[in-house]
Amino acid sequence: MASEVSTHRGIGASRSSVEEKAEPARRPDLALPGRSNSLRRPRPRRRVLAVERWLLQRMLSRLGNPAVRVELWDARPIAAGGAPPVALVRIHDLRTLLGLFARPAIGFGEAYADGRIEVEGDLLELLESVSRAAWPARAPNRSLGLRRSQGLARLRANTLGRSRRNVHHHYDIREEFYRLWLDEQLVYTCAYFPDRAMGLEEAQRAKMDYVCRKLRLRPGESVVEAGFGWGALALHMARHYGVRVRAYNLSHEQTRYARRRAESEGLSSRVEFIEDDYRNVSGRFDAFVSVGMLEHVGRKHYRALGEVIDRCLKPQGRGLIHAIGRDRPAPVDAWIRQRIFPGAYAPTLREMMDVLEPNGFSVLDVENLRLHYAETLRHWLARYQTHEHRVAEMFDDRFARMWRLYLTGSIAGFTTGTLQLFQVVFARSGVNAIPATRAFLYEGP
Repeated sequence: MASEVSTHRGIGASRSSVEEKAEPARRPDLALPGRSNSLRRPRPRRRVLAVERWLLQRMLSRLGNPAVRVELWDARPIAAGGAPPVALVRIHDLRTLLGLFARPAIGFGEAYADGRIEVEGDLLELLESVSRAAWPARAPNRSLGLRRSQGLARLRANTLGRSRRNVHHHYDIREEFYRLWLDEQLVYTCAYFPDRAMGLEEAQRAKMDYVCRKLRLRPGESVVEAGFGWGALALHMARHYGVRVRAYNLSHEQTRYARRRAESEGLSSRVEFIEDDYRNVSGRFDAFVSVGMLEHVGRKHYRALGEVIDRCLKPQGRGLIHAIGRDRPAPVDAWIRQRIFPGAYAPTLREMMDVLEPNGFSVLDVENLRLHYAETLRHWLARYQTHEHRVAEMFDDRFARMWRLYLTGSIAGFTTGTLQLFQVVFARSGVNAIPATRAFLYEGP
């Protein structure tokens, strides 16, 4: 995640469905199964001062007064907004309150992961309420936010070395970890649900077919893929559409897995998985595809990516870029950028054009699959919570809670519209070998 995302440490495991039915309805969100909650801090006995309550009310106001109730260590709640609260947030100490006030995103993420904040109620509803309230509240300052994001991009440009480190941070965790909650082919990008009754495996196959139809792949053609994940799309294109694929990725863990799978499925002669940066793509191809990589490129390097596409596409070539985006410029959530996806940026459609316009490409089709990504994440989160105790055993409780917050917050981003999912199809300007209508997209694989 595709997808807004310093070391990995710890989101707590949810209990089994039987245990959840047996427990009290008002259960703190971060309770762990079969173990005492050792991370929960004892509440300080000092009383809350007026200035501390003022800080809390000021912070809630800056967030747009979401429909939440907050309880400090004296157990006296403060409600924000006029709507009924969707959840109760307990803040255990002054240090946590000050962290929230200074940097709300990082403060909440770190305190939730540590267990210094408890959420009583539905975490998703809480994050959706905050997102709906805060996103419009930030609108008047969006130019300031853009300037800050541009400054950050200048300071932390995704050079070859930094890109490799960023990829290693997120994707080279462990194959076993991702296997707990992704589909059987480990597709870690937005699925496609033409029928909402589809399961995750079927929807991911539908997404890969949808991408192939948009590219109008034909047997014998050549395709280059930038950022191949665990290799599912490259193998799908070769097996079902008869093309040859050269795919690039910086993740050692993913490259090793993809090569192993290609060999076991007899596709090694038709799919070449290369552990290298997209900037080093070589050769000439009929089609270019990138699913879930643009978020990791960084705005400063969009023109360079466009030059790579220009260099590798044949005169009648066409391409597709699938990426998480935004309706207006804004930096990635600071906690996600720090803990989950360093170096990430979700562009607007206008910013995505910096890849295509300078290099003479023409946009043929744009589609927003925002709600499909929300549905994908619901499937991932449900599977994740089923196996959360195993995640905590693999790493620790803090890591487990951290990833629960990341997945839940991502759902909130897509359901509230702060995040979008764009698929952009393009070709060289003046190419006329294009379909007259979009009917071919819905004829099936």
